Amino acid sequence: MAYGDEFILTLFTNDPLLAVAADRAGVDRIGIDIERIGKHLRQGHLPTWISDHREEDLPGIHAALGQARLFARCNPIHGESGGEIERLLDSGVQVLMLPYFKSAQEAERFIRLVDGRAHPVLLLETREAAALTPDLCRIPGVGEIHVGLNDMRLSLGWPSHFHVLVSEFLERLCGTIRAADIRLGVGGVGRCGDDGLPIPSDLVIAQLPRLGATSALLSRAFFRPPMPEDLGLEMRRLRDCLEAYSGMPEEWLLGQRDELAALLARQFRDGSG
Repeated sequence: MAYGDEFILTLFTNDPLLAVAADRAGVDRIGIDIERIGKHLRQGHLPTWISDHREEDLPGIHAALGQARLFARCNPIHGESGGEIERLLDSGVQVLMLPYFKSAQEAERFIRLVDGRAHPVLLLETREAAALTPDLCRIPGVGEIHVGLNDMRLSLGWPSHFHVLVSEFLERLCGTIRAADIRLGVGGVGRCGDDGLPIPSDLVIAQLPRLGATSALLSRAFFRPPMPEDLGLEMRRLRDCLEAYSGMPEEWLLGQRDELAALLARQFRDGSG
């Protein structure tokens, strides 16, 4: 199967109507984000999205799905993680993501709590966890690692998540994960051809095949006004874009990285970043 069609796209939503449309459009994973612990402290001063989703939203989303797998992002490991994960699994969650961990022990506990009853995804978004990537890849049961760019850039003290996207730091992380034959996810993507953003979406999309990623989140930018009239068509365009870029020579992909890095340098030099 082609790279673009195999690429896994995930949508966070608690809106059953959007879930129905996204499911019909071919989004692979759809579900809720209940991460709260520590999130406001880390990101409350930034224009990033902090979810208001609740566990009680899951039945409505579950009922809306025909093809997509039911997804949830839980809280970081805490005293009540066991009960939280059990409730999510009992609600039918098929793919479960652990955010903001800093130790292999936290990741191991998450894998034990899931116990093979859902597909576990480790969300790598701290400097401490990044340093442990080889150890994480050796944990039995780890089938996927997603690099979260917003919290990672905060952990590193870098200007933006795009700076992480073009960094050698991220290239090394991705190389380690791919070498372990573990599915790699990176960041989020908007609509193909959307040049109305501070960073053109295609420059971001091109980084995914360059890094060897095979999954990503659908970003808020994908659904920014005006909303696509035909969500299925927009999804097809995105997958076709991913497929086309995956077939480009390495020199072209590196050129897209360099173009993005140069744009960031200009934006942050003149204070617009």
